[in-house]
Amino acid sequence: MTDKDMSNLPSQQEIDAAHCAEKIVRRSGSSFFWAMRCLSIKKRQAMFAVYAFCREVDDIADEVGAEQTKRQQLQKWRKDILSVYSEQPTTTRLAQALLRPIQQFDLQKNDFLAVIDGMEMDVGSNFRMTDMAMLSLYCDRVACAVGRLSIRVFGVAGDKGDAIAKALGDALQLTNILRDIEEDAKKDRMYLPKNVLLKYGISEQDPSDIITHVQFENVFKEFVEMTHQKFSQSRILLSAENPKTVRPAVMMMEVYQRIFNKLRLRGWQPGQSRLRLNKFIKLWLVIRYGIF
Repeated sequence: MTDKDMSNLPSQQEIDAAHCAEKIVRRSGSSFFWAMRCLSIKKRQAMFAVYAFCREVDDIADEVGAEQTKRQQLQKWRKDILSVYSEQPTTTRLAQALLRPIQQFDLQKNDFLAVIDGMEMDVGSNFRMTDMAMLSLYCDRVACAVGRLSIRVFGVAGDKGDAIAKALGDALQLTNILRDIEEDAKKDRMYLPKNVLLKYGISEQDPSDIITHVQFENVFKEFVEMTHQKFSQSRILLSAENPKTVRPAVMMMEVYQRIFNKLRLRGWQPGQSRLRLNKFIKLWLVIRYGIF
């Protein structure tokens, strides 16, 4: 083995960091873990590191705690990302797990920072989405930025990769928003923009009053149609790529497409249970899109 070959081998610190990232992914219980199993080891480890980072910062935003503490924790992550890109020591082992994927797949610093920006939007109390521009920015930060990181690892870079990340990121995040409307309302959060609500004569400020308004069903339908268009666009863009290259993205799309289809079929009515896919459907999707 040459000196060059030796220099390309991961250090023990990097190996430990990669194992740390994989443990976080496994512990999450997400279908993401199985979607990534079809990747090569190098790509899989990169995606585990990216997902683990996203999971960690998302947990900071979602968990119960003081807003100031959450912002401090996110700021710590911001400093760690900057340290990774300047090849300086980091405060967490997980941040170290990002170093090799960043180098191997040319992952962009601004995308990691955008994810943190998105989490900072979520930590404030009484969250309200003011308009479609704010919703677009939010989706870009919490979903499309993750898509840009992921699609580079899968092997689709440049404008084509960014277009896939935009369409699919929007589709997945809008599905999350539609699925979690009632749950978010209980937390005094409303992710459907105020200007769209006003278009339907909904001027109430309390999310509980908003979602029980007689016109809210029409707001729901408008966003269902918007999400449907995003899925259609995603499917067209992904179909133009090598199926093996974008297989993990297709698997994630199919999982969310089925959740969205259930939402669309059920329609809006307060008091309905949160939609989930049972494990048998997820297993079928893994077999259908992960193996064949």
